[in-house]
Amino acid sequence: MSRAPFQVLVIPFRRTADGVRYALFHRADADVWQWIAGGGESGELPIDAARREAHEEAGLAPTSRVIELDAIASIPVVHFAGHEQWGSHVHVVPEHSFGIEVIDAAISIAAEHRAVEWLDYDEATRRATFDSNRTALWELNRRLERETSR
Repeated sequence: MSRAPFQVLVIPFRRTADGVRYALFHRADADVWQWIAGGGESGELPIDAARREAHEEAGLAPTSRVIELDAIASIPVVHFAGHEQWGSHVHVVPEHSFGIEVIDAAISIAAEHRAVEWLDYDEATRRATFDSNRTALWELNRRLERETSR
């Protein structure tokens, strides 16, 4: 299947007695802390790509609860291998953001990551490398706070 011109960002979260914790990943090929990220495949919807990437990169069940976020970032097309296949009219690729609930804390990590840590909101915000990751985290955290206060 060929790569579609969109990206997904997926934030695993779990509720604990001490509050919500977020699983942040350290990349194996760079000193970067980020959420699960990956490209969509042709014919795939962003939410389906989010489920697939969460399964591939963290071993999360495709049936896990997914929260679609409003946060969307734009990434210059030159950051993607094979971007030429999309044509010269594609200049930026949208990155759609999601939260995914982890009921049991078991997460596996794919070869593209060297570590994963469960962090509270403040520490995850400090550690995340990219602004788009912090924006998506802020929105997810806000949504989860509102769920809790109902």
